[in-house]
Amino acid sequence: MSGAPVTGRPSRLNVGYGSWDLIWSFVHRVLVVNAGLAVANLPLLAALQLVHQPWRYPVFFGVLSLGIGPSLAAVFGYMRRSDGDERAPVAELVRAYRRLAGRALLLWAPCVLLAAVAATDVFVLRHSALGLAVVPLLVVAVLVAGGSGVVAMAFLAYDDAPRPWRRTLLAAPYALIRRWPLGLMNLGLLAVALVLVNQAPLLGLAVLPGCVLFVVWRNSCAMIESTDPTAGAAAEAVATEARTAV
Repeated sequence: MSGAPVTGRPSRLNVGYGSWDLIWSFVHRVLVVNAGLAVANLPLLAALQLVHQPWRYPVFFGVLSLGIGPSLAAVFGYMRRSDGDERAPVAELVRAYRRLAGRALLLWAPCVLLAAVAATDVFVLRHSALGLAVVPLLVVAVLVAGGSGVVAMAFLAYDDAPRPWRRTLLAAPYALIRRWPLGLMNLGLLAVALVLVNQAPLLGLAVLPGCVLFVVWRNSCAMIESTDPTAGAAAEAVATEARTAV
């Protein structure tokens, strides 16, 4: 019967070079994405810090929120390019913003307008006799508008050849509705991230956006591939070419 304690040096965590490289490349991408989002949306972040009740100024903050769409498209473009280069430089994010900003704003604006109008109607009609029948439909409209905007930004980054903006505007809600569980997951993750960033701005902005948007990007890719198989094949060919070049 042996009750003596085992002595000796404690075992150390042995992590291979490949594992560390994978970890640090992910951290690098997260930091680049977080910094890019913060810089691109500085006016909105500053206004949110200065105004105690932003919902009282819907028009002002609606205009500022238009900048979120181009920054999302740039982030998704950066994430796609980083599939072939795990440590893609910050300049790649800047190039993605310049390439996609115009089309992203054109697609993001209708989604913001629809969400703002539906949300305002929900607020106005919530206590009326008509509200019981109309408010659930308006809430669905808000969710579809927000989810479609996110998917539309992913569409821009996913396709190398620019497609007509009307086609993308129709394809985004179709992909969202067809793969609605992934769409709800995206909206839930983004909502949780916004709440946590609002509670702890510095820590939240330093950690959360990049991690959440990485999952949102993967979900959006699955949604796009399920509705447009040719886009998936084209994207895979581009990614393979990028890996070969590296």
